[in-house]
Amino acid sequence: MESDSQSFEAVWKLICECEGQIFYTIRGLPFIYQINGNSLIPDRTQYPLSKKNFLRAFLMQPLKGPGEINTKVRGPAYVWAILNDARIKKKDKVLLNDVKLNLKI
Repeated sequence: MESDSQSFEAVWKLICECEGQIFYTIRGLPFIYQINGNSLIPDRTQYPLSKKNFLRAFLMQPLKGPGEINTKVRGPAYVWAILNDARIKKKDKVLLNDVKLNLKI
């Protein structure tokens, strides 16, 4: 579980680095977000989504869509869209591979 936690921290850092960029929900609705401490605030709702929401969904990956987490996290459309965006997911796979390689050494 430690490697999952380390991987998530790297993903959260990527999410923070993408603040202000355009993302799209599964239905194609554009949104941007701001980071405020350990919360993410999408511009379409102005409701803060906790970092814990993202961790919960991250640990459940792979997910086919936000419907799989709609009872588990707040803002499932935004959480899923961000975690499954190529800017995050591609780097996440590289980070996961790095963690696995480090564990084998």
